Amino acid sequence: MRGAELGDVGADTGRSSGPFDLAPVGGNAGYVTSTASEKPSSSQIVEGLLRWVADSGRSLPWRQTRDPWAILVSEVMSQQTQIDRVVPKWHEFMARFANPQALADAALGDVLTLWVGLGYNRRAAMLHACAVVIAEEHGGRVPEDLDALLSLPGIGPYTARAVLAFAFEHDVAVVDTNVGRILARVSGRSLSARSAQETADALVPDGRGWEWNQALLDFGAGVCTKRSPSCGPCPLREHCQWRGIGDDPAAGSAGVSTPQSTFSGSDREGRGRLVRCLAATSIAIDSVAGVMGWPHDSERAERVLEKLISEGLVVREGNNVRLP
Repeated sequence: MRGAELGDVGADTGRSSGPFDLAPVGGNAGYVTSTASEKPSSSQIVEGLLRWVADSGRSLPWRQTRDPWAILVSEVMSQQTQIDRVVPKWHEFMARFANPQALADAALGDVLTLWVGLGYNRRAAMLHACAVVIAEEHGGRVPEDLDALLSLPGIGPYTARAVLAFAFEHDVAVVDTNVGRILARVSGRSLSARSAQETADALVPDGRGWEWNQALLDFGAGVCTKRSPSCGPCPLREHCQWRGIGDDPAAGSAGVSTPQSTFSGSDREGRGRLVRCLAATSIAIDSVAGVMGWPHDSERAERVLEKLISEGLVVREGNNVRLP
């Protein structure tokens, strides 16, 4: 699962530091302190994680390809979605829309129908818009340039760098919620967006960007997890400035996602129910509230419906609504 995009890197108001000036700054109660001689080096971190991933890395289907389109699709699908839900949908999506032109030529409604089950349907619309731009402005090929990738609809710093690292094997660093959490914990302090990205960039071993970034993502997903990190057997334990003691420095650090609001009973749940129903058939506007699960709250249903219409995910047609 990927977290939300890290966002544009802003000014770092804190002190400038090298990637492994990792002793806690100031009096962070509960953090493990260290002397300069105990601070880990880049080689120690890199070697430790690369050894770990050789035996414990995940086998994911999009890691068997360097097709930039397949990588881009996998990254968009994985945002805030469990990987076991993404894998079958990714196979289905790539079989149907094997390249940007195929997706650009499709109706958005067909894309939303296939997307059912992944949630966050705006990602499907964004990916469709992305495909249109790639087809029209890049000759149907995903660009191999950071600025060009960032100019695509909905593509932020994480996804752009992920395409460069995993499709084109550039030595660039990706910082998602898993990576941001690892960096903060190893350093023992909360990081700004700029310092998190700079730290990640400095860690990438020459010629091994693909392998290294996959190692970080897998380590964050399987060992240095949000709620129950495995600090005891952690291969970075000797170099970590936190080690599970005291307040977690990852809380509030750049790139680390904040808890989502409860899904049950939320507007998101109602939106999902409506789109799922519309994937099968158009429905009468009078039925929308019931489909959303709010049969006695037509005002709320109308508000959510209007939002979906404004986003281009639903079309009002007379007394009915349908997918575009």
